[in-house]
Amino acid sequence: MEDQQPCPCGGGLYTECCLPLHLGQQKAKNAEQLMRSRYSAFVKQQINYIIDTTALEQQKYLVYGDLLSWSQETDWKSLDVIAYDYPIDKNHASVEFKAYYLVEGQTKAHHEKSFFVSHQSTWYFLDPTVEIAYTMKQACICGSHKKFKHCCAKYL
Repeated sequence: MEDQQPCPCGGGLYTECCLPLHLGQQKAKNAEQLMRSRYSAFVKQQINYIIDTTALEQQKYLVYGDLLSWSQETDWKSLDVIAYDYPIDKNHASVEFKAYYLVEGQTKAHHEKSFFVSHQSTWYFLDPTVEIAYTMKQACICGSHKKFKHCCAKYL
């Protein structure tokens, strides 16, 4: 029964923790909650949520099938939030975490410090793996209408 399942992020019951975000019934209140819900989305194969919570101009470069395959092929085990830094500035925050997964019977950890941006009261992940050419004078990828160099550039 899904309503009694623990949330993969470790924040209580899935139906009360990350599911309302995955269904679009709520927005993440901060970068840490967004990061936790994205981890849970990988565990639950909620790929549209992963794409929708990535910086606006990066979304079109994400490949649904690749994300789904990685999500399905990874045996996710647990999540530890190491540090949450908010605010870095008015609209940015960072979350350092370890996501544990199983490979050939051994537990491995994906250790990352991720950066997030808040735009129009919505938090987005700044994905450093998206391979597109950014110019410092272009509009920022987060949709803020600021120049990229004055907004998210230093976090990618």
